[in-house]
This record gives sequence, C-alpha cells and structure tokens, in this order.
Amino acid sequence: MADVTMRQMLEAGVHFGHQTRYWNPKMSPYIYGDRNKIHIINLEKSLPLAREAAAFIKATVADGGKVLFVGTKRAAREAVQT
Repeated sequence: MADVTMRQMLEAGVHFGHQTRYWNPKMSPYIYGDRNKIHIINLEKSLPLAREAAAFIKATVADGGKVLFVGTKRAAREAVQT
C-alpha cells in the first residue's frame, strides 16, 4: 500500500461519516464535528490507525493468511470485489 496522505484522504471524501442520527457513541473520540447532519471524521486520529491496520493486513497476508473485506455500499462494490 502506498503511503496515504491526509490530503488524499480529504480528496477521497474519507472524512465524511454517517448521518448524525446514525452513530455509535464509541466513535465519539474519532468524530471531529458535524456539518449538514453528517459527522466529520477526525483524520488526524484516523490516519495513524489506518496505517496500523494496513500494516497488520500486510503482515497477515505475508504469513499466508487471508483477509475478507466486506463492503455494504454500492459505491465500494468494485473496490472490494476481486
């Protein structure tokens, strides 16, 4: 995986979360705020965790393990499908 920057995440719209009425309180530390009833994700906290997850996936695959990606949105269908 290429080293992803915060700018790339912003351009991809990663910071847009779910509607404010659909949220899990456990996500509170990662929510920067809200705008137009949509949560805005704090990328300063999310980016290091995404890198950690990518390193874990890379190590798992390198050890012969398998990773299952599940996408629930139609827009993610092509990215998830092999």
